[in-house]
Amino acid sequence: MKTEGRNAVLELLKTDKNIDKILLEKNPQGSLNKIFAEARKANVRVQFVDKKVLDKESVEGRHQGVIAFSTDYVYSTLEEIISAKKENGGLVVLCDGIEDVHNLGSIIRVAECAGADGVIIPANKSASVTEAVIRISSGAAEHMRVAKVNSLNYAVDELKKAGYWLYALEADGDDIYKADLSGNVALVIGGEDSGVRRLTREKCDFCLSLPLHGKVNSLNASVALGIAVYEVIRRR
Repeated sequence: MKTEGRNAVLELLKTDKNIDKILLEKNPQGSLNKIFAEARKANVRVQFVDKKVLDKESVEGRHQGVIAFSTDYVYSTLEEIISAKKENGGLVVLCDGIEDVHNLGSIIRVAECAGADGVIIPANKSASVTEAVIRISSGAAEHMRVAKVNSLNYAVDELKKAGYWLYALEADGDDIYKADLSGNVALVIGGEDSGVRRLTREKCDFCLSLPLHGKVNSLNASVALGIAVYEVIRRR
């Protein structure tokens, strides 16, 4: 598995994953020197190569002078995420139909920064954790538990059994600032075009919205999640 970008590789070096090697651009500058130093500490093999080699190996051409090769991303289980809930309440994010890697990467980054216990994605009709997602998340995917489940509705049912309140974030829901967000909270964010699917929405306990005062009638999925997840934290 390839991890591209300076921040993403630095975060990868903080984990216990098996890194086979790191390709580093010759005559490194700035944070590339820090990556080299951290790699030496971790006894990771570093190869200095020309930029054209990195360009060839890069998936999206945004390597920033460094590419790391590691084992495939290891997903967590739903049970591991549920058991990780904190004393002041669990906090879980469920992605329903997030197919764009940029949105998934940003959502994982928001969840990790907010201290969420995990992110749950469906196996079908969803972006997976790829090199691009790790890079877009600025390495947050290396620290966040991400579970891939066959059925998101099954995950909803299991979370309910574990004492979670399920909140779908939708445009026509109740005002989030008037909602009771105490206890164990699971936020369901849908795709920008389709939103949360009907059956999943019906399984949720509440449907919440963010008040919009402009002419555009929706927010980017990761932005909406960021506002919602920090409102949960603020209440705590």
